[in-house]
Amino acid sequence: MSSARKLLLIKLLHTAVWAFFVAAIVYILYSGLADRLTLYTGVATGLVAGEGLVLALFDRHCPLTVLARRYSDSTKDNFDIFLPNRLARHNQLIFTVLYAVGVGLVVYRLVT
Repeated sequence: MSSARKLLLIKLLHTAVWAFFVAAIVYILYSGLADRLTLYTGVATGLVAGEGLVLALFDRHCPLTVLARRYSDSTKDNFDIFLPNRLARHNQLIFTVLYAVGVGLVVYRLVT
């Protein structure tokens, strides 16, 4: 398989994984805002926390980014994912803030 094809497959997988975690973060935020805490809220919170641990272990890089680097010498922030470059550049900041707000709302709902 060519390097370009391998990179394409990694980009597709990386985008799907990203969409999954964005959906989980949005669900956590919704749960906190709507005061609708369910088992899924806890599962989503744990999965996103686990992803945060993985990113911490890989020096704030997704393992798929590390893998994709083998097949590209691009310096763009979105070389490994189908996102606009600007979103790819600020992705962790944006979604960490949304996750923190969501978890804060969930904790607030739990204690009130």
